[in-house]
Amino acid sequence: MDVSQTKQEHLLALKVMRLTKPTLFTNLPVTCEDRDLPGALFGELMRDDPSTIKGAETLMLGEMLTLPQNFGNIFLGETFSSYISVHNDSNQVVKDILVKADLQTSSQRLNLSASNSAMTELKPECCIDDVIHHEVKEIGTHILVCAVSYTTQFGEKLYFRKFFKFQVLKPLDVKTKFYNAESDLSSVTDEVFLEAQIQNITTSPMFMEKVSLEPSMMYNVSELNTVTLQDQGVSTFGKMSYLQPMDTRQYLYCLKPKPEYAEKAGVIKGVTVIGKLDIVWKTNLGERGRLQTSQLQRMAPGYGDIRLSMETIPDTVNLEEPFDISCKITNCSERTMDLVLDMCNTSCIHWCGVSGRALGKLSPAASLSLPLTLLSSMQGLQTVYLMKWQVCATHFLWRISNEDDRREQRSSLGSSLGGIILVSGLSHLQVKRSRQRALTNIHPSDGVHQPEQITSAPQRCR
Repeated sequence: MDVSQTKQEHLLALKVMRLTKPTLFTNLPVTCEDRDLPGALFGELMRDDPSTIKGAETLMLGEMLTLPQNFGNIFLGETFSSYISVHNDSNQVVKDILVKADLQTSSQRLNLSASNSAMTELKPECCIDDVIHHEVKEIGTHILVCAVSYTTQFGEKLYFRKFFKFQVLKPLDVKTKFYNAESDLSSVTDEVFLEAQIQNITTSPMFMEKVSLEPSMMYNVSELNTVTLQDQGVSTFGKMSYLQPMDTRQYLYCLKPKPEYAEKAGVIKGVTVIGKLDIVWKTNLGERGRLQTSQLQRMAPGYGDIRLSMETIPDTVNLEEPFDISCKITNCSERTMDLVLDMCNTSCIHWCGVSGRALGKLSPAASLSLPLTLLSSMQGLQTVYLMKWQVCATHFLWRISNEDDRREQRSSLGSSLGGIILVSGLSHLQVKRSRQRALTNIHPSDGVHQPEQITSAPQRCR
């Protein structure tokens, strides 16, 4: 702490001290074996030492506390407490004493004085005491400005100030990652997983009292940091949630859009606000700190103008027997789409039904559930893919590919009204023979086929 004092002698003396918790007294135990030259001398000295623990004299920690010997470190999120004392060192009675304490940061100046009224008089050898508190919310240089004004018994008005400069350090390093989960069953908008990595960058351990995510108005959040054992939730970090210096811990949260937003496909687009993290910790002797991050934002994945999601699909089907799947088509654009379905067979997957049929018009942000029937002519792990959607009243050719649950969209200008959407959905299912047929040995590579390449130019709507 840097203190600048004025050279003029004043009747009053100002003292400022930081209030902090004491620390546990530590000693350095010295021991030896009984056959060594000191014998039992060291043991007797440690037993007579009042700072050691009786019966455990060889431990470094004792039963006494040590008052702070220096100003120490102040970290972001902690509460800065200071004791201010104004003492009358003269033999005169001083009148109209006003003590004011301000905290100057890089962006603002805060008044920390509990009272702004002046004291009528202060007799010799008397003092005015005040304790100020402030929760530190900024990193960098802080200056505590203490000003004292008073009037002597001869009516002379005097004034002086003292400046106390200190640095505020960052206690935690917080990093966040977002993961977009593609929903497999009847979800228009995907879940979002947030991973928060919190690292203790101080020199002392921390007890993590609470780490929670306060979601925005668009999402509901569920914590994934506990496991259920014997019908009770147990933290994955154990009973004592300590974070040692320079250690890092990962917290995981799942965010789901609220129903009123999830039903509107066009609402959650672009940059969306997820929420903010609320972190509460305690240090060695219970000193509490709290941090709140700024609003976390993420870029919502784009699905183009039309999105196809799988609602239901069986895991295992019988060979050459029809099975049903259910898809959902969502119009993510701002205009009405007129859809026509064309189904393309492959060497192992065959569609059952009428191809080229009109599905009708689909309004913006509306969805359409579509039941379909297929059959497989080959055993093994198969992939359902290749459906064409003819879209009217548009000028673009869309291609939507789905590979390993990752969708990529590309658009190119078409030459006529209308377009073709090629949907390649890698939804895997296992094909087996029915019970009436004998099973044969099949090499694993025989049942996996690569999707065929189908290209089509824009066609005029029918």
